[in-house]
Amino acid sequence: MKCVFVTVGTTSFDDLIACVSAPDSLQKIESLGYNRLILQIGRGTVVPEPFSTESFTLDVYRYKDSLREDIQKADLVISHAGAGSCLEALEKGKPLVVVINEKLMNNHQLELAKQLHKEGHLFYCTCSTLPGLLQSMDLSTLKCYPPGQPEKFSAFLDKVVGLQK
Repeated sequence: MKCVFVTVGTTSFDDLIACVSAPDSLQKIESLGYNRLILQIGRGTVVPEPFSTESFTLDVYRYKDSLREDIQKADLVISHAGAGSCLEALEKGKPLVVVINEKLMNNHQLELAKQLHKEGHLFYCTCSTLPGLLQSMDLSTLKCYPPGQPEKFSAFLDKVVGLQK
């Protein structure tokens, strides 16, 4: 069973959840060969109705103690651009699409996503460009994120948020 896991972390990102759970997005995800979509919706107000058919299953939950199992099972992770969520997916070697929340001010998330994309580790988009990206992306072009180097990630984050020159 090929699975897409969507996470918003501890926040809410209703636009992302609404986008991936829209009927046309579900059709697109299924047409790409995925037959399960798991949505971790955090404290959002958009709560899609879970369902299961012969060919597709949608699961929805707010929080779990750990996302490790869902990330491990996933063949594709679609995430908000929170550093923790990005790092967890990348360290597990999962293909990652980061969706930027354009409603956030001082968007350090965009800088993080741009840099990790430039290094070839992920794709990034906005909610409005997600369907097109899903159709056009080539996951085989992504490079593995070097594991076990949290200090490099931490230094990079410090630079992005202006704590280090």
